[in-house]
Amino acid sequence: MNNFSYTKATDLQNAVSLLSENNDHKAVAGGTNIIDLMKYFVTEADTLVDINRISGLSDIKDTENGGVMLGALATNADTAYHPVIEDRYPLLSKAILAGASAQIRNMATNGGNLMQRTRCYYFYDPAVPCNKREPGTGCSAATGYNRIHAILGHNESCIAVFPSDMCVALAALDAEVHISGPKGERVLPFADFHRLPGDTPHLDNNLQAGEIITGLELPEKGFSEYYSYLKLRDRNSYAFALISVAAGFDIEDGLIKEARIALGGVAHKPWRSAEAEAYLKGKTPSEENFAQAAEIILDGAQGFEHNHFKIALAKRAIVRNSIMAMDPGSQRPGAKPSL
Repeated sequence: MNNFSYTKATDLQNAVSLLSENNDHKAVAGGTNIIDLMKYFVTEADTLVDINRISGLSDIKDTENGGVMLGALATNADTAYHPVIEDRYPLLSKAILAGASAQIRNMATNGGNLMQRTRCYYFYDPAVPCNKREPGTGCSAATGYNRIHAILGHNESCIAVFPSDMCVALAALDAEVHISGPKGERVLPFADFHRLPGDTPHLDNNLQAGEIITGLELPEKGFSEYYSYLKLRDRNSYAFALISVAAGFDIEDGLIKEARIALGGVAHKPWRSAEAEAYLKGKTPSEENFAQAAEIILDGAQGFEHNHFKIALAKRAIVRNSIMAMDPGSQRPGAKPSL
């Protein structure tokens, strides 16, 4: 039996206070990941702090600088189907709807999406060594069955990948993460929120003790005309990405004014290449140029026994998705599946 206590935070300050009391006090909102981790005895919590009653964190509203603030407690479904997100940030809507199942999207929260952990087989099996679960024990995936694992940003300590679809789009959009904690409030660029394994593969992100995500700020630019999200997986229903690509472009006079390309399923965090995006600036949106950008993005990629195919697959996915993005409006969400 995995015994734990349960309490409800009355407001943000109370939640921070409760989470700061003990490192084994963990926040729960939708519970779509942490409850699974507890059932598998991968994560232990002395106390679950329910944060669903915190006022204002479920809102989706405009910001003073022309962007949009996504409340951390807004559900993935409410976010994807929000008219402002569908109209101004359709790349994000499409990415969210590519993730999980309708039932999970109805429960999962925006803040929780950032906090989810890898779906590595070995991480979920307490009977085998895993540096992410138990630092210093080794990485079983490196010499095991590693079909779904990383090809970029990994090292000998961990080759797991971050599973989110939503976060790939947030990375491409240059979102910001709003955080509240014992030392007050702070804002992190999305690119700085998640971590590569380095010497601390057990640390997935840069949240400090007692901190809680309060919102995700989207900038004014949403790439609402030239965009596409492509998710390649072993089956179309409820599967994590082998490779995913979020692409957004500004096109002016037939040339690329700005390019954003983010990959999922390839690393410990959503992956972008500033060099590749700079290469595309001022060029025609052609298959040849997208292919060269793909080569830049995958420079240094290293596969393992079972996932070498992901390198070529990622390059082809970047080209395919970028070409799809050139068809204005073709990616806009259409009929909504039944919830």
